[in-house]
Amino acid sequence: MTTDVSRGHGAALVLFCRRPAPGEGKRRLARALGDEQAFAVAEALLQCALEDAAAWPGPVVLSPARSEDAAWAAGLLEGEVQVIPQPVGNLGERIATVDVLVRRRGCSRVLFIGSDAPSLHPWQLTAAAAALERAEVVLIPAADGGVTLMGSRTGWPDLTALPWSEAALGAALEQVCRQSSRSVERLEGSYDIDEPADCRLAIERLTGDPRPARRRLRELLCGLQLPAAPLRT
Repeated sequence: MTTDVSRGHGAALVLFCRRPAPGEGKRRLARALGDEQAFAVAEALLQCALEDAAAWPGPVVLSPARSEDAAWAAGLLEGEVQVIPQPVGNLGERIATVDVLVRRRGCSRVLFIGSDAPSLHPWQLTAAAAALERAEVVLIPAADGGVTLMGSRTGWPDLTALPWSEAALGAALEQVCRQSSRSVERLEGSYDIDEPADCRLAIERLTGDPRPARRRLRELLCGLQLPAAPLRT
């Protein structure tokens, strides 16, 4: 079932996602683990993100990477969700366009997450929404220099030229927001999963996590043939 996001209350949670398929996405993991194992990890990560979206008390928007996957996205969650496919463009352009479309449906506070950060907890999402009462932009940094969440209550400056998928992204994103006279609040950082080392970190950090999708992800990661960690010198 879909509904206009303006019917919800509070910040809208937008999940940017890609339909998992062998040979697509998670290329750094695939180079180390093979396409099939990387595909399995991508599917498990998506379920973790959907677990977060299903628990979100406000409006939820699923934003698939391809317009032809809109029907697939519409069937991912029960309840009231809106599907807004991502347009063509780099990640900054896609985020900005979807952000505008969500705001046109009546939401002034918009949080964006991806499908590769099982480290996020409900309290972090709630804290991010609350931070938008104090600041115009909220960021949750990732351990690799990126971000696992970005939110705004005033829309975004031009994000086109930012170094997406690079370690400098988080700092560059904060800088462009501040240069555009937007106040920024950074919350406690987390991690996402792009490399085998991230899988080992997730195994450690997800130990004892009671959430079903997280338990399944950890079991999957524990069963992978991960390359040995490099020796510290």
